[in-house]
Amino acid sequence: MTVRTLAGTFLSYCFNGIVTYVPSRTIRHGFLRLYLRAYGKKLDIQMRCRFLNAKRVSLGNNCVVNFGCLFDGRKYNIDIGDNVSIGPEATILTLGHDPQSPMFEDRGGSVIIENRAWIAYRAIVLPGIRIGEGAIVAAGAVVTKDVMPFSIVAGNPATKIGERNRDLEYDLKFRSFLT
Repeated sequence: MTVRTLAGTFLSYCFNGIVTYVPSRTIRHGFLRLYLRAYGKKLDIQMRCRFLNAKRVSLGNNCVVNFGCLFDGRKYNIDIGDNVSIGPEATILTLGHDPQSPMFEDRGGSVIIENRAWIAYRAIVLPGIRIGEGAIVAAGAVVTKDVMPFSIVAGNPATKIGERNRDLEYDLKFRSFLT
């Protein structure tokens, strides 16, 4: 194990095992500014979020990440645009296993979530997915293929159920208290 890997493992343990449970936005955000690959302005990252190799995770400006989310940046990047809302206990994966591999080999890819997308409660985004600008992923959906801009998807696997208004102008400004 290299010194860099050991340091990363230690930082991951510190954040995921201790810091994420501290009811102080200032402490959590200070740690994440140093820990993430990119950390935008005016973010709200609530308690109990976990990051696997946070050096591969980028968060844009004005994002809201609700409690209990998991960001799996173990091998590939997660790039999140501006004004993205991620609901409680959502999971974003970049790595899994090839079910057809006789050696149970890894399979994965980077995840890109574009501006003003909304990932709802307990949604799961699988490796290698792009979620387009303004798209909505409904609660509990399992995203197995790319989501087109301004589409609304739901279900397992997620399928298109509608279109979102394209005239989005908001900037997320939510700031939770003690979360």
